[in-house]
Amino acid sequence: MTTSVSDISREKSAELFEKAKQYFPGGVNSPVRAFKSVYGTPLFIERGDKAHLWDADGNEFIDYCCSWGPLILGHNNPEIREAVQNQLGKGLSFGAPTALENELAELILNNNKKIEKIRFVSSGTEAVMSAIRLARGYTKRDKIVKFEGCYHGHSDSLLVKAGSGLVTFGETSSAGVPKAFADETIVIALNDKEALKKVFADFKDQIAAVIIEGVPANNGLLIQDKEYIKFLREITKTNGALLIFDEVITGFRLGFEGASKYYDIQPDILTYGKIIGGGMPVGAYGASKELMSCISPDGAVYQAGTLAGNPVAMAAGIAALSILAQPGFYEKLEQTTQAFVEELRSFIAERGYQIKIFTIGSIFWFAFTEQEKIQRADQIDPASMEFYKKMHRELLNRGVYFGPSGYEVGFISAAHTEEDLTQTLAKIKESLDIVFQ
Repeated sequence: MTTSVSDISREKSAELFEKAKQYFPGGVNSPVRAFKSVYGTPLFIERGDKAHLWDADGNEFIDYCCSWGPLILGHNNPEIREAVQNQLGKGLSFGAPTALENELAELILNNNKKIEKIRFVSSGTEAVMSAIRLARGYTKRDKIVKFEGCYHGHSDSLLVKAGSGLVTFGETSSAGVPKAFADETIVIALNDKEALKKVFADFKDQIAAVIIEGVPANNGLLIQDKEYIKFLREITKTNGALLIFDEVITGFRLGFEGASKYYDIQPDILTYGKIIGGGMPVGAYGASKELMSCISPDGAVYQAGTLAGNPVAMAAGIAALSILAQPGFYEKLEQTTQAFVEELRSFIAERGYQIKIFTIGSIFWFAFTEQEKIQRADQIDPASMEFYKKMHRELLNRGVYFGPSGYEVGFISAAHTEEDLTQTLAKIKESLDIVFQ
């Protein structure tokens, strides 16, 4: 019979957390880091290398959070590190154009036929915020349709019934968002064609865009049927609205062309996040030449940023995406992930445990449920998070790090070795035996 192991030491992390509470709201600079929905105090990370993390107490973990996804090449990748170090000697920020921006843009556009022009920004939130403004400026309409359970960053107009960051804290919106802003955002359930048809009927000629995560992965992994995504493309075109694919998670993670290639559709605007900077703070949005011509200084839609196209981030991005563009990179990573997931599924079936693992590409999610499909936020039972909470503690104590919320997905990187995965499989099996004993 499998038994729990002793809790890891968190003495130094706990001391740092108490100190942090003097400086930051809740002791953190991003809410989910507070470990509110799992056991213990937050871990303060000291360093990372390949697929491993070390915390302030010296505990070592095999990491499946990967900085919430962008570290597809693992921690401290030597090519990215060298590119960053080379740029550090030349300067950190200029607020002026550099050749590095051209080089990274060319690398992206040559390998991603879904966009014709791109604009670099500093985060995924900023990319989505800018995409929304572009959609409104282009269509001369104000209303946006988003889906419950999808998260598109913390800008006011989209922080309505958002993803896991709010769900984790039992909230569906944020204080400080004016009602007038929220009124311009229409929230409906995923995978409900009739609801979207009704929205377009009720708000005829008022909807600027429909926005969806490429694959909703901020509130569970809610993989949509291809037929439904095709429907989104058709209904937006018919009604003169734009379709925005938020690929902050899926872009350059599922493949160089992300979920839009997986679903074989052409969104009007696409947004991307930190993966294009090798983990450095960066984001981007892109579209056709016609749409992007609306952006200042060519057009009337204003968007700017001193750190946009930051040379250090651009150098890191060139190094990272040059590796991702190599033939077979994504196929190998997906094969590794699927083999990992299939072994766990076999174990779960053998034991008869009430848990499903949903997966796409190199992303996976544990759902403590008997449902064969989960495609909507309201299909996730909040009570099931107690099982994840127990599993998370057991895994941490065994040296495996997952995100501190059961609504979050896991990621496998190219840095995970066969030994890492074999050890992790054994530790997940032990942990599940304890969760279900």
